[in-house]
Amino acid sequence: MEPTYGLGVFTDVVTREDFPLDQAALLIGAWEYPQRDLAQYRARLDSIAERVAPEVERATSGIGRARAISDWLFDHLGFSGNHDDYYDPRNSFLCDVLDRRTGIPISLSVVYLEVARRVGVLAQGVNFPGHFLVRVAIEDAWLFLDPFSAGRTLTPADLEALLRKTTNPDAVLEPSVIAAASKRQILSRMLVNLAGIYGRQGDLPRSLDVLERLAVLEPANPRIARDLSQLRERVDGLN
Repeated sequence: MEPTYGLGVFTDVVTREDFPLDQAALLIGAWEYPQRDLAQYRARLDSIAERVAPEVERATSGIGRARAISDWLFDHLGFSGNHDDYYDPRNSFLCDVLDRRTGIPISLSVVYLEVARRVGVLAQGVNFPGHFLVRVAIEDAWLFLDPFSAGRTLTPADLEALLRKTTNPDAVLEPSVIAAASKRQILSRMLVNLAGIYGRQGDLPRSLDVLERLAVLEPANPRIARDLSQLRERVDGLN
């Protein structure tokens, strides 16, 4: 069966100057679901946003708007972090995250970001070491949230404690650690997560699917180009 959403479609989307994050993220995992109707999943995000919009509009502060989104996603709809099977590849497929309402920090963050964008709330991904986060604009500051923990608010002390847990005990919180992640960085991190999962499983064909997409996102990265070339040779040797 000829895939509807193969590598060519992914390339067409992510090489645009300002591509839609939801569309690009939904294309991750297309090797598992080549004929899935991705438009219905974008429509599902639209529907969630339509339902949460009145709650956001009623909020009287930036914190209130951020919490309205969290309350709807995590309390009302039941999205949650998949603590029981963290390394299930489906946790990185946005389609499955929307279907199953569970995922890992970065995929749940993408859901939050896309709902926030639709209701006019400025939210950005944070490429935090070892644990992706979201930050939301609140008047003259940023509110940091952990979608993996039901949108829990993180104080500076919480952020530093998390940094020391995910890196080393002497780590110091620097502005670069809590800076906004670009869409390209978000997609790359989602794919790197999958590369690790498939690598541990010894799944060469799916590792190839991931590396091909990473190479599109980071065409000037010599390590990815080298690994992709080597992996293609190994996969060809299986055929």
